[in-house]
Amino acid sequence: MAETTPDSTHSTGRTGVAGRELAPADTDACERLARALCTGGNDQVDSPEWVARARDAWEDLPLRLRREVRRFRRHSGPDGTVVIGGLPVDQATLPPTPTVPGSVQRKATIPAAVLTMVACGLGEPLAYLAEKSGALVQDVVPVPGQETFHGNAGSVPLSFHTENGFHPHPPDYVVFLCLRADHDRIAGMRIAGIRQALPHLTPAGRQALFSPEFLTTSPPSFGSRATSEPDAEPRPVLSGAAEDPDIRMAQLVTSPLTPRAAAALSEFGRACEATAHTLRLAPGDLVIIDNRVTVHGRTAFQPRYDGADRWLQRTYVTTDLRRSRDHRPHDGHVLAR
Repeated sequence: MAETTPDSTHSTGRTGVAGRELAPADTDACERLARALCTGGNDQVDSPEWVARARDAWEDLPLRLRREVRRFRRHSGPDGTVVIGGLPVDQATLPPTPTVPGSVQRKATIPAAVLTMVACGLGEPLAYLAEKSGALVQDVVPVPGQETFHGNAGSVPLSFHTENGFHPHPPDYVVFLCLRADHDRIAGMRIAGIRQALPHLTPAGRQALFSPEFLTTSPPSFGSRATSEPDAEPRPVLSGAAEDPDIRMAQLVTSPLTPRAAAALSEFGRACEATAHTLRLAPGDLVIIDNRVTVHGRTAFQPRYDGADRWLQRTYVTTDLRRSRDHRPHDGHVLAR
């Protein structure tokens, strides 16, 4: 299972991040259900019929897994993150790690089925047409020539961000499944939750972060197909309850519009650094991040492009699909604008 390192002390252990390991019998049960989703005719991950099958299969997953996800859905804890180890990824038949830009999973596989079942337990899977061609299950892999790309195809450090905070309908959760670790076992997923960072903010900093004095644009992963709908209204970084706020920000694409906003954004970054943890994932580790209260990033690593590089798969989740109905053609799971 994932090793958790508090960044401030560089010690090992699982301090500060909730984690569970499935029993072997539960892993086997998950694999049987996932394998069934890879057969039986329709095996296209993005089809409404296949998602409906995955939604039904969620109910048959082991009780321990469903209970853990339900508890996290109700309250995501001090870090807004949970790691569940021991999920099946079918290592014996795993193909080489993809190396092409925009790699996604269109046809059902055991990992894609696991991700989608868990997404349906949290809410409903969600995707954005301008990102990874609207696929519900996306590969997070290093791509040759994109080492310095500030996104999922790169291998340089990735700064803290919530997913798609520029959009009127960002995901509520981001779910990752590790299929392969990097060769050197040094790549780390960095997380920082507002519930731990908030006490590190000054009253003036909090006040500024709650003010609409920041502009967040689409990330590089949306490329030239980024949504053309103007959503350039200034907005706050923090919103909601003062004692337990939501976050919308990305250090790369969130710009402060006033001097006090600039100071507050820097303060927020320092608070995240002071409370961050680094997860070094092992194959079969499932990570659920509450995108409303937690930012995440990545440490640097060295890919070899030999078919055995780091490979995560990712899906987004919304707890209320209805609220984005005007953005989703045919009431599907893809936001077209």
